[in-house]
Amino acid sequence: MRVNLFDYDLPTELIAQQPLPQRSASRMLVLHRDSGAIEHRRFTDLPEYLAAQDCAVINQTRVIPARLLGRRSTGGQVELLLVDPLGNGRWEVLARPAGRLSVGERIDFSGEITATIEEGLSDGRGVVSLECPGELMTSLNHVGLTPLPPYIHRDQQPPREASSQQQAQEAADRARYQTVYAQDPGAVAAPTAGLHFDEEMLERLVIGDVEIARITLHVSAGTFRPVRAENIQEHDMDAERYEVTAEAAQAINASRADGGRIVAVGTTVVRTLETLAHDSGQIATDSGETRLFIYPGYQFRVVDMLLTNFHLPRSTLLMLVSAFAGREQVLAAYQEAVARRYRFYSYGDCMLVI
Repeated sequence: MRVNLFDYDLPTELIAQQPLPQRSASRMLVLHRDSGAIEHRRFTDLPEYLAAQDCAVINQTRVIPARLLGRRSTGGQVELLLVDPLGNGRWEVLARPAGRLSVGERIDFSGEITATIEEGLSDGRGVVSLECPGELMTSLNHVGLTPLPPYIHRDQQPPREASSQQQAQEAADRARYQTVYAQDPGAVAAPTAGLHFDEEMLERLVIGDVEIARITLHVSAGTFRPVRAENIQEHDMDAERYEVTAEAAQAINASRADGGRIVAVGTTVVRTLETLAHDSGQIATDSGETRLFIYPGYQFRVVDMLLTNFHLPRSTLLMLVSAFAGREQVLAAYQEAVARRYRFYSYGDCMLVI
């Protein structure tokens, strides 16, 4: 299947650069899989589509301040994006600019974190060793920046060099590029479907006897990596770490046994559940890594409904949604969303596929 089948035109002004003042104020396009019918609603209408015994599965990963801006000994600026912890202070990273960095070179980040290049960065990807006075997460909270996706434009500077306006913008992004239920640190990108939820919406679901199951998948930078192969079957997914506890698996399995539907809040939840699902639709308790690539032709075993944001053209996320609802129907819904001036991508509106 060719990657250009998942292309669509999007005016740049529809890419949301800021979140709405209120999390739950987003619009929600509802796509009916059986008919292709489309409704234009608000996210606050979500409970109308759910019933008692349904189970909403959310991803409680927490985004870490994984973007570091530092200086070489020559004074040149270097940007590192922490991608994956390898243990003992070592991290896989994306670096920019990478061409001039050499193995053994040390980079200073605001006098609090030092990175030593351990493995080459010719393609921008490599391994560094991080040193700091105490806990790394404490230092990251001091000198790291929110790892916003590249289509959200910010004038970011190291925190100790930033203006008051830049500091205020970083504080706002650190709060809003994070779900209200985030718990487990480790993601370098947000599970964006969850950004629409506030405490009031979670309470409304509980009052409506909708079960809420919490799983974890640490979203990696690979979520933004383009599919460069012409045939999507040749694309390799980056590994992402997940954990599904016995409590979460029990809640999901009990809901299915009682006739409830499994509502995945985001594509990260879909990939985690489908990785662990038996042919019967039962979920196993497990932790590990997944490289599951879902595209049209995939047979879903557990997910019945999907809440998701609008995704980039040619992205693996759009391919997953197309597998769930049909490529033609999804692209028609996207065309309708463009015509209706929906807000796209991470800080944008959402789509409920039922």
